[in-house]
Amino acid sequence: MVAAHSAIGFTGVGQVFRTASGPLEALRGVEMAVGRHEFVAVLGPSGCGKSTLLRLASGLIHPTSGTVEVFGHPVTEPRDDIGIVFQKPTLLPWATIEDNVVFPVRHKTGRVNEEDRVNARAILAKVGLEGFEARLPAELSGGMQQRVGIARALFMNPDILLMDEPFSALDALTREEMGFELLRIWEAQPKTVMFITHSISEAVLLADRVLVMSERPGHIIEDLAIDIARPRGIETSNNKAMHDYVGYLRGLLLKRAA
Repeated sequence: MVAAHSAIGFTGVGQVFRTASGPLEALRGVEMAVGRHEFVAVLGPSGCGKSTLLRLASGLIHPTSGTVEVFGHPVTEPRDDIGIVFQKPTLLPWATIEDNVVFPVRHKTGRVNEEDRVNARAILAKVGLEGFEARLPAELSGGMQQRVGIARALFMNPDILLMDEPFSALDALTREEMGFELLRIWEAQPKTVMFITHSISEAVLLADRVLVMSERPGHIIEDLAIDIARPRGIETSNNKAMHDYVGYLRGLLLKRAA
């Protein structure tokens, strides 16, 4: 059973996709819960269904079996209180950075007012992009474009933020910088975060808990609480506890892969 206070809950969730070569079972019997304002990272081998979890939580797809709930209600369609950040920011190339951020409200209501634009500029400043509001996406680096994607997801002030390997296309230094930036934003304005990643160290640095998935059909094989004090910063990378958690998770994943 999913706890009543959970922001996101999966109960007995299975997902089967129909493909040209026959049924593909992506998930089987997934049981998990994410508490309000909790930061949960999800690790697992490629193809295990990590991104499918996010698509189910967002209402973009519906489970073949079991139930997915948000704040105690079944997810039947996309919700305004859920923001999504994808692997690539998928920005509108012809629109300014500010117009990209306000796009969700334009898409929903057909109009953007001055208050919306003031809010967008405030969010862009929060993610370190003040002064870039009138630029086009092509004028920004990959890391800056991903900041725009995060700003757009935050624009509607969602209670839940779903992030699908948002830093995977970035170089190592920019990826680390973006991780610390995300922590700063989350600590200043807590959200419920479900964060998909292939990086063990990134998962441990960011999360309150790390969920580890099995190979396909994916299910949860480990739910590890990360007992490292917050706020976390560059010094956390040298924390012995962090190295111990990373070592444990690496051993678990390698053992499963052997």
